[in-house]
Amino acid sequence: MITHLLDSISLSTHIEIVSCHHEQAAGFAAEGHARVTGVPGVALATSGPGATNLLTAVGSCFFDSSPTVFITGQVNTYELKGARSIRQLGFQETDIVAIVQPICKSAVQVQSAAELPALLEAAFKLALGGRQGPCLVDIPMNVQSEVIDDAVAKRWLETAKNTQFVDTDDSHLLSDEKDPIKSLIALLSAVNHAERPMLLLGGGCAASSNRDAALRIAERLGIPAVLSLMAVDVLPESHPQRVGFIGSYGNRWANKALGVADLLVVIGSRLDIRQTGSDLESFCDGKQIWQIDIDSAEIGARIKPQYSICCSINSAADNLEELTNFAGLRHQVWFAEIDALRIQFPAVLEYFAESDEVNPIQLLQKFSSNVLDQCYYVTDVGQHQMWAAQSLQLKKCDRFLTSGGMGAMGFGLPAAIGAAFANRNAITILVSGDGSFQVNIQELETVKRNRLNLKIILFNNHCHGMVRQFQETYFKGNLQSTVQGYSAPDFVEICHAYGINARRLESVVEVDECLNWLLQSEGPAFLEAPLSVRSKVYPKLAFGRKFGEMEPEASPIAMEST
Repeated sequence: MITHLLDSISLSTHIEIVSCHHEQAAGFAAEGHARVTGVPGVALATSGPGATNLLTAVGSCFFDSSPTVFITGQVNTYELKGARSIRQLGFQETDIVAIVQPICKSAVQVQSAAELPALLEAAFKLALGGRQGPCLVDIPMNVQSEVIDDAVAKRWLETAKNTQFVDTDDSHLLSDEKDPIKSLIALLSAVNHAERPMLLLGGGCAASSNRDAALRIAERLGIPAVLSLMAVDVLPESHPQRVGFIGSYGNRWANKALGVADLLVVIGSRLDIRQTGSDLESFCDGKQIWQIDIDSAEIGARIKPQYSICCSINSAADNLEELTNFAGLRHQVWFAEIDALRIQFPAVLEYFAESDEVNPIQLLQKFSSNVLDQCYYVTDVGQHQMWAAQSLQLKKCDRFLTSGGMGAMGFGLPAAIGAAFANRNAITILVSGDGSFQVNIQELETVKRNRLNLKIILFNNHCHGMVRQFQETYFKGNLQSTVQGYSAPDFVEICHAYGINARRLESVVEVDECLNWLLQSEGPAFLEAPLSVRSKVYPKLAFGRKFGEMEPEASPIAMEST
């Protein structure tokens, strides 16, 4: 149901069509491309199973605010069941518009070729406007086969060329203060009077359109900054204000520092349970909280801030730069306290390696320290994801892409493909685990066929490690479907079958040689690092306890929730 469009695009344009083996992978690849470039990624699929296979990727883009446009084919308009009570009329007919509406900024079905240009323009504008996200356009086959008049097409293309798609309207202010400037002056005053102020940069700061503005805000305030999982790349490792990654598996020193802060300025974060833990009272204890967000619905959704401003990050940055109120002068002692915590709790000591076993945190630190070129780091979901967030030494030009709100296993490989297409001069590094890698392993052929500069580090602990760790804590070690009922193939041999250079790291003494081999390999390359089936991610917030108390030193007293 999408062949009319594929035919026309391939014959009549210079657009490069990247063929994936699964629609979910195409959707994740579009998301990876969008996150790197800031331009909406576009994924196409046929109707029925093709469209429904996109759903996980659509949801991922919605929850993580990634600008994307999904285009699905549909049966001919005269084959649509319409209001009839039958389940289906046309072959593979599926009402994808109704299905995706809860996880899309907009979803429309095109009824005629004449309305297509306007609907496409609206989809791209909505995807980029306000809080970014996915839009879907469903096009029946007979509409695809219609011819749009050349004059109409030319007039629309000329108009679109001069259209500013990004919607920067943030005139609405959710605050007792009706004047955002007045609110920001009050914020600077609060920062100046706090003893232990902290800035929390969330996923909204990581969007391509917001990164520079988030950095400007951080440097204007001049206070220590912690980062959510989705924002670990917003401040480079070398930045003097960067504290570290916080949350359920955050750096121990960063969580401890956040726990004792007396002022918290939250920008572009929804403060979900994986950032705050389950004990909201202890998280908020002793803190004055400010929340700045473009989405008014997110402000106060879980934690009620004392002060809030609803505006774009760019608007907040521009207004802050115009103010003369000084901030950040009185906090040298606070910075020193945080540095002491960092020295006391180094990330590399959080992993308890068995005899001759690779320490994944140490490996990732070493690898990322040796990469001099611009690098896009992409992870799947699982233990490896947290080791990467805890340990990667990110430079200013580097990016870190992962699945946050959806937390989708299988995200990594196709998202890395999208990132690699976005910039063939950069190095794209996929950090994955044996469980997640198997979800979309078929896309290795897409990597090889397109000769992408993609390097893969796979930590293989022969189980679903993160869920296994959960079972050991809360289910008396019943390892059903994580160890029992789980297996994995020989990944090195599979890569060889796809024509990709691959090797296995056999011992600790080979780490330097193998990492150098991976970096120096031309084209795609794969390195497997075996781990113990008992591998665990620490530190980890001890659920039910005061924020900042973390395993294994403290044991949870409540079951971990979402």
